[in-house]
Amino acid sequence: MDELPATNPAIPGGARFRTPARSKDAWFLVLAAFVVAADQLAKWLIRDTVERGDSYFDIGIFRIVHITNSGAAFGILGNAGPLLAVTSAIGIVAIFVYVMNPAFAHPLMRAGLALMLGGAIGNLIDRVHSGEVVDFLKVPHWPAFNVADSAITVGVCLLIWTMLFNQKPEPKPES
Repeated sequence: MDELPATNPAIPGGARFRTPARSKDAWFLVLAAFVVAADQLAKWLIRDTVERGDSYFDIGIFRIVHITNSGAAFGILGNAGPLLAVTSAIGIVAIFVYVMNPAFAHPLMRAGLALMLGGAIGNLIDRVHSGEVVDFLKVPHWPAFNVADSAITVGVCLLIWTMLFNQKPEPKPES
């Protein structure tokens, strides 16, 4: 009952898709939810404790700042909030499509997709709520970023790593 049939007649060519809602896949949604929660908590703390434009303190190479960004990464497409919200929503749907694809069943690929999903949702919440994203981590010679941006970057790196090195999960013993 947990598995889908080998082919799905409703899909042209009978393509096989897995559902992310199975209990053994719950970690995917938990990881994405953790990223959203961590991102929103960090942004709330920054909005509540650091005046916009100010710097709070240094943590090693990181400096805590309160900057807002109405554009995409690095301020590209400034004031394009509605367009970026729509593209984020499309990206979220695409992530769910990839999750259902058996080619993305490798745990590192799924972890990468979960990180990307959580990051996309975290930044989308800001865009819908206030039309801009709060960025608060600053390193020398690099634009400010946030937890969601970091999760998306790490997620993309995990996907690329897994695709380049074609790592396959260990076969599960049948019981």
